[in-house]
Amino acid sequence: MLPPMVAAQAGEEVCVADDAGREVCLDAPARRIVALSPGVTELLYAAGAGDSVVGAVSFSDYPPEAARLPRVGSYDRLDLEALLALAPDLVVAWAGGNPREQVDRLPRLGLPVFYSDVNDFAGIARSLERFGALAGSAAVAEEAARTLREEVAALRAEHAAAAPVPVFYQVWEQPLMTVNGEHWISQALALCGGENLFAEEGPLVPRIGVEAVLARDPEVILTGGMGEPDSSWLEAWRDYPEMTAVRRDNLFFIDPDLVQRATPRLLEGTRALCARLETARERR
Repeated sequence: MLPPMVAAQAGEEVCVADDAGREVCLDAPARRIVALSPGVTELLYAAGAGDSVVGAVSFSDYPPEAARLPRVGSYDRLDLEALLALAPDLVVAWAGGNPREQVDRLPRLGLPVFYSDVNDFAGIARSLERFGALAGSAAVAEEAARTLREEVAALRAEHAAAAPVPVFYQVWEQPLMTVNGEHWISQALALCGGENLFAEEGPLVPRIGVEAVLARDPEVILTGGMGEPDSSWLEAWRDYPEMTAVRRDNLFFIDPDLVQRATPRLLEGTRALCARLETARERR
């Protein structure tokens, strides 16, 4: 089993194990990094590596300076010509989302690739540390990881005795989609005492039917909608007044940018989730 990271002094080789179990070694800390998902971009900045990020995919919009980066296509269709033109010394790929056939070409072209696959708070903290090691910003990254772990632990302790709340989290409307128990949104809900009614589904983001939601009778329905404050998805559930979430008016919007990327901002999103669930408890 590979060590999570082995960092030498500045200017010397640095080796880090990525989320695919591969050892990624650089002759020196990376100075020209291309990020292949919005979440990866955000993580790199949080790890203190923002000055080394020279390119990203579309929708990489946080922090604000990331929106000005040159684009190398979208997460699911890369523009390899634009990527190569940036002459990166490290490419950070999204293991679960980028087209593998395109990413697999990069090492053959001489580009080191780190595969990132973050699924929970622990993974966010580890990624911060690894990106800091690769970019020579370990001090910033390790402090960010430490703070994240401490604040997650405090939030978990705060809600450890909270009464359970059955929840349906809506990812999309047509087709109707949710998350299973392995998804970081479900884990964030659990930290607040939320019980994901579709936790046992096989796919990470399963498609379901309205009838399945009605049968489980959630006490709370949460959604981020299309990415901006829009109550249309929630209002549609008012057609089912017999459902507990509707009877108690527990239909809540959550900013998707805070929960739909596995980055340090997930902590802020989790606090918002906890607040919605506490409102639901008060309405019992």
